[in-house]
Amino acid sequence: MKFTLILINFLLFTLHSITTYSLPFVVFHGISDKCSNGGITHFTELLSNWSGSSGHCIEIGNGEWDSWFMPFAKQVDIACQKLKKMSELSEGYNMIGLSQGNMVGRGVIEFCDDGPPVRNLISLAGPHAGIASIPFCGSGIWCILADSLLKLAIYSNFIQAHLAPAGYIKIPTDIANYRKGCKFLPVLNNEVHRNSTYKKRFASLENLVLIMFEKDEILVPKQTSWFGYYPDGSFTTVLPAHKTKLYTEDWIGLKKLDEAGKVKLFKVCGSHLEISTSEIKKNILPYLLDNVSTTVTKSRSSGLLWPSSFDDEEKILTPAKTISLRSWKF
Repeated sequence: MKFTLILINFLLFTLHSITTYSLPFVVFHGISDKCSNGGITHFTELLSNWSGSSGHCIEIGNGEWDSWFMPFAKQVDIACQKLKKMSELSEGYNMIGLSQGNMVGRGVIEFCDDGPPVRNLISLAGPHAGIASIPFCGSGIWCILADSLLKLAIYSNFIQAHLAPAGYIKIPTDIANYRKGCKFLPVLNNEVHRNSTYKKRFASLENLVLIMFEKDEILVPKQTSWFGYYPDGSFTTVLPAHKTKLYTEDWIGLKKLDEAGKVKLFKVCGSHLEISTSEIKKNILPYLLDNVSTTVTKSRSSGLLWPSSFDDEEKILTPAKTISLRSWKF
C-alpha cells in the first residue's frame, strides 16, 4: 500500500512537471546595447522568474560596437551558430526581439539552416518594414562617424558593409536604389527574389506578437512595428500592413499567419522600449507559457488579428513600474 502511494505521488509529480514546463526563451537586444546592461538583464530575469523558463540574452560580438558596425549577415550567422550549440533549445524555444534585435532574430528564423525551431516570436518595436531615418545615436565619436558615413551614400557597398542600420533603412522616395543596394531587408522580406524556404520558416511560427510603442519617436514610422509603412514614392501617409504588397502578395507568410489567427497586435503607451511591468505581464508573459488559451477577434482598423485579455488579468498585474529596455538616453 505504501509503495502504491509513493508510485501515485511520483506519477502525479511527473505529470505536473510535464504540464507546467515552459520552453526556454532567448532575447536579442537593440542597437547601442549589450546583454550585460541593467535593463536587459532585469527584463530577462523577470520573465524567467514569472514564466518558470530559462531565459538567455544572445550577444553578438561586443554588443554596443557590433550592433552598429557589423553587417547583419554576419550577426545572423554568429547568432545561428550560438543557438545551434545550445542543447536546451533543441526541442524549440521562444524568441524576444528588442528593436533592431528583431532583424537578427528574424534572420535566424529565416536563414539559419538546421537551427532549433522557434515557436513564438515576440517583437517589441521591431523595424520590420524598414525605417526612413537612422535610429538616434547621440554625440559620441562613433555616432558622429556613423552619421558621416550615412551622408555619403546609404546604399553604397561600403556603407552597407560597415554600418548595420543601413541594412534596414528604406527611403520611400528612393526605392529603386534601395532594392538594388540595400543588402539585408529586401532579402529578409523577400522583396526582390522570392525564397520559398524563408517564407515557409517564417510562416511556421505558432504566434507572431507585434508590440508597437505609442510614443515611439525612434522608429520612423512607428507603424513599422506592425509591418506598416509608407507607400513607394511618398512620405504622406502610412499604409497598414494588410494594404502593403508584402501582405497582399504574401512575400514572407504574414498573410498566412494572420488568416490562421497567429498574428497578435499590441500597443503600449510608452516611448521607444519603455514598458511597464503590467504591460509585460499582459502582452508578453502569456506567450512564454504553455497551454495558455487566448481568444482572437478581428480588428477592423488593422485587418490583422487581436487577442483578447485574460479573464484573470487583474489578479497577476503588479503596480505599473516602467522598465527601460535600452541603455541609451536622449
